[in-house]
Amino acid sequence: MAFDICRQIESVAYPMSTPADLAETVRLVEAEGGKIVASQADVRDPEALQRVVVGGIEAFGHIDCVLANAGIMPFFPPLGDTQQAYQDCVDVMLTGVYNTLRAVVPSMIEHDTGGSIVITSSTAGLKPRTDWEAGSLGYTVAKAGVIGLMRLTALRLGKYSIRCNTVHPTGVNTAMIDNDPFRQWIKDAHEYTSQMKNALPVQIIEPIDISNLMVFLCSDESRYLTGETISVDAGYQLT
Repeated sequence: MAFDICRQIESVAYPMSTPADLAETVRLVEAEGGKIVASQADVRDPEALQRVVVGGIEAFGHIDCVLANAGIMPFFPPLGDTQQAYQDCVDVMLTGVYNTLRAVVPSMIEHDTGGSIVITSSTAGLKPRTDWEAGSLGYTVAKAGVIGLMRLTALRLGKYSIRCNTVHPTGVNTAMIDNDPFRQWIKDAHEYTSQMKNALPVQIIEPIDISNLMVFLCSDESRYLTGETISVDAGYQLT
């Protein structure tokens, strides 16, 4: 099952996903012979998440793996340095992960076959940054906060053979950074963005580089890997 907000959040300057994007995800899954139940839901809304989980269990019977991947980047003018930008980051990327766990964990425990939870954090959660705009601060707080949430979850659920880890990408070639507001921000915030360098000779990585790790973390090959912060950052933290 998959879900997405499929609408704009006011503090986010770049275009967010739409119902058409969610429909395209469904098409791609079904084109590969897979089955999917897709819904519009906001991770900030616990009741909506409960409905998503109920629908997924009705369709597939149980939940084995969870990818908590909702993310926003409200860094950019005109609202990037407002209280709302900070709050939106924390609500979506920290409280939203908590809401997701609250929705899925009871059924995973009840099914009693173990499972894997993968939370998308960021290099921002591991390496301090010098920018001080409200949106960027909120992003860093959220991405660092989910590390604590992950470790508590891994410890609490270990006895049920449910694993939990965080993934920490450097910049990834998605619509979150492939947009005009981000490119302008890179130019305007040169003092900060000049620090954003990878050790390997690549500026950004591709979504498949993160997906490959997530598939591994959801597989039996990683059955004893839990409570870990795993970076796919092309050496960003070394610079």
